[in-house]
Amino acid sequence: MTEFIASGEPVGSRLLSKKYGFSLSPATIRNVLADLEDEGYLAQPHTSAGRIPTELAFRLFIDALMQVQKLPADDAGRISEWLEDLRPDADIPRETGKLLADLSGAPALILRARAETRTLLKLRFIATRPGEMLAVAVFLDGTVENRFLRVEAPIAESDLDRLHGMLEEVAPGRTLPALRDAIHESMSARRAELGALHELGYSLVRSTAEGAARIADVVIEGQTLLLDRPEFGSVERMRELLRALDDRERLVGLLDRALVSDRVQVFLGEETSGLGFPVSLVAARYQERGEPGGAVGVIGPTRMDYPIVVPLVAAAAEAMSAAIARGSEARDPNKPNG
Repeated sequence: MTEFIASGEPVGSRLLSKKYGFSLSPATIRNVLADLEDEGYLAQPHTSAGRIPTELAFRLFIDALMQVQKLPADDAGRISEWLEDLRPDADIPRETGKLLADLSGAPALILRARAETRTLLKLRFIATRPGEMLAVAVFLDGTVENRFLRVEAPIAESDLDRLHGMLEEVAPGRTLPALRDAIHESMSARRAELGALHELGYSLVRSTAEGAARIADVVIEGQTLLLDRPEFGSVERMRELLRALDDRERLVGLLDRALVSDRVQVFLGEETSGLGFPVSLVAARYQERGEPGGAVGVIGPTRMDYPIVVPLVAAAAEAMSAAIARGSEARDPNKPNG
């Protein structure tokens, strides 16, 4: 398995005998390989060629035989530097994807939770043109989302200022639906005092929440790295792979499965067949305020160096969780001083 992962070429009995010093003759090794082929663990592309591992062999290797390697010191150092150099206003999921793609040499996927489930830092509304407002939602993971809203009548600048003052107090730490509900509850308690302001806030926040994406967002970084892989060398195979990467709904479905486990998950073969292309996905969930916030992973050919990629993805997920936690503390206005 390790020989095929390293070379990508069929492995023969003579190579195994010479390179690995087995106390078996090439003929005996051939018989063993033939038995493994009969059991579905190996395949022989050509009669005179060596064997290559099948999906069944990769699954056995990953689940039972693989010895996960320690993260190389250089990679650990780069992840540590990334945490230290990250800007306070950085888009943490996207920056993590860039880092992971660079370290792994393969495209990185980041699953961001639905906007309606992510924690807000602040929410602003900007008048753009008659009958239209721009809602700007800034989340605690550093991501920013904009959406246009329809309004029936112009809103005075003074009313927007008062609304933003109220949102400064109630928006941080809440999701969009939770913010909407909080304003609705406050409307009943303080209708006489701030009724009009609360009604304006409720209307705009409700429209923003209703316009929030109902499915999670997938960020892909490093797609061009696939051009260097011999498995995707032909134009047609590259086209098929790019179509698979464009199928965001299926990618979300795969990455969602990583959210239910606290360990790195490896999906391959039949598990990724819905993408219409044979690929492997190594993914792990990251945390936001102690809860699963999304998933981060690497996608590539089945012939992936799993003993290296698995700890790398685990380290990236851990670093991403730490960056979100640190950023949340630094940006959260409700955090007590001292």
